[in-house]
Amino acid sequence: MSLSQMQVFNEYVMPATIETLAQLVDKFNAASSGSIRLTTQGFDGDFLQESFFAAIHSAQRRVDRYAAQGAAAATDLTQLKQSGVKIAGGFGPIRFEPAQLTWLNKPTAEGIEVASRNFAEALMADQLNTAIAALCAAIANQGAATTNDVSATLGLSYAAMNAAHALFGDASGNLVASVMNGSAYHKLIGANLANAQNLFQSSSVLVVNILAKPVVVTDAPALYVAGAPNKLRVLSLAEGAATVYDGGDVVSNIQTVNGQTRIETTMQVDYTFGLALKGYTWDETNGGKSPTDAELATGTNWDKVATSIKATAGVITIGDAAT
Repeated sequence: MSLSQMQVFNEYVMPATIETLAQLVDKFNAASSGSIRLTTQGFDGDFLQESFFAAIHSAQRRVDRYAAQGAAAATDLTQLKQSGVKIAGGFGPIRFEPAQLTWLNKPTAEGIEVASRNFAEALMADQLNTAIAALCAAIANQGAATTNDVSATLGLSYAAMNAAHALFGDASGNLVASVMNGSAYHKLIGANLANAQNLFQSSSVLVVNILAKPVVVTDAPALYVAGAPNKLRVLSLAEGAATVYDGGDVVSNIQTVNGQTRIETTMQVDYTFGLALKGYTWDETNGGKSPTDAELATGTNWDKVATSIKATAGVITIGDAAT
């Protein structure tokens, strides 16, 4: 494999990756009812700031037409701000020997396909895992208002999930999908909950249909908490609970190095994406810029800005993993 071929490889890593990722994103969004939206749109700067008006339903009042006139308290029309945050990541370096491909008579296009598909799936898994970790943190941080934790005495069950849904009251129908790991999924299947067709599958992510609602099955680290006892978490999410903004700013570099007995080549990729949660704002002061995984998974770094829990991302069920 000549150096010119390696340069061609480098030029096509990014567009091939973006095309593959876009295909995965479209399938995932359709299958999961848009509860976690993976987009191919980015944003400038460290934060994405959006404004919206606070609900003013409390301004409604009863009037007695026969009573004496009295003062009526005014309700201010208030504008609130919601911030998303930009997150940085990397892939590689991946090392290989160019002569290995020529030895095996492998074309450059095959290497491009393998590298781009693996990177696209890794990037999508990172985006999904990060969104799930942030959702678990933000939602659980609201305590009993959004959390049904039965782990002290019980394991995960449909009854426990239903009780969590009830926290949304008459807006429980807005919960369009659930997110759980494989262990939680099979506990429900073992309880004779019927599984319909697979809606989407890619690498470590599976979307199935349980009780007429999509369930995203993925072994995201945040869905299992080690301790005494070990706990399983299940998210029940509203539409648009999390939005991932991927502007496709993939920067790839391929470097060929001499000095060894055989020529070595390394490939390394840098990327960013943004994350915003429904009803919550990233605390720009406490959470800061370019956050770590630990900071993203800290509940106090996500402040609730929606006036009603029913207008937030969703609820969480927590059960004993051993029960």
